[in-house]
Amino acid sequence: MFDISGKSALVMGGTGSFGSAAALALAQMGCDITIADLSPDKVEAKAEELRAATGAKVATATGLPDSEENAANIVNAAVEAYGALDLMFVATGMNDVGYIEEQSYDSWRKVMSANLDGYWLACQAAGRQFAKQPAERGRSKVVVVSSTRGRHGLPTGYTGYCASKAGLDGMVRALACEWGGKNANINAIGPTVFRSPLSEWMFSDEDPGKATREAMLERVPVGRLSETDDLMGGLVYLLSPASDYVTGHTLYIDGGYTAE
Repeated sequence: MFDISGKSALVMGGTGSFGSAAALALAQMGCDITIADLSPDKVEAKAEELRAATGAKVATATGLPDSEENAANIVNAAVEAYGALDLMFVATGMNDVGYIEEQSYDSWRKVMSANLDGYWLACQAAGRQFAKQPAERGRSKVVVVSSTRGRHGLPTGYTGYCASKAGLDGMVRALACEWGGKNANINAIGPTVFRSPLSEWMFSDEDPGKATREAMLERVPVGRLSETDDLMGGLVYLLSPASDYVTGHTLYIDGGYTAE
């Protein structure tokens, strides 16, 4: 049920913390990987690292899904490498914190563009490719990175980020309806804070990291923040045949945060 060996799997944002972990997990599961990100040097270095660690086939593409052309080029790189695209994981995006009275419209648009428009463009390109592929390949799968902030607000200048992730969750539900009869599934993963270069300060034993972490952990029943490995089981499930009857959902992998 969880066998995805031999599948062509594309990871957009493949050199970031979540994307890197995902690419490694999918390579370990036997997928043929394509990783894409903005820096060609980082992409090539990550590809070499994956090949050395797993022996997997790893193709590369440079860019982000920030235009129809760029999104199509990234998808086409995977198709050119392996003949098809079966699985796609999108882990791109950004945040620009600012209270609404102080934040510029340009800042708002950058967050919405990265966290919503880019995902729409990635899914558009993938959907066009899926439509060309025979049903015998099995159901195509897309997983995108949402957040608990798509469901819960935050009083520290996250209006843009929360709105973008809530919009992404809505897009996932709508695309599940569009793609359900087209042999394709789409779901989202909604993490809370997980370890990355941006969040590393929250794992510190010094303030403000310690104080911020302790305040947040009051709402995390499991009692700790997340490591990227915590997210991989859910990702593999949503990309595998085990989830063929699961589409349109945001799977919160959050230590129980959204249960509070």
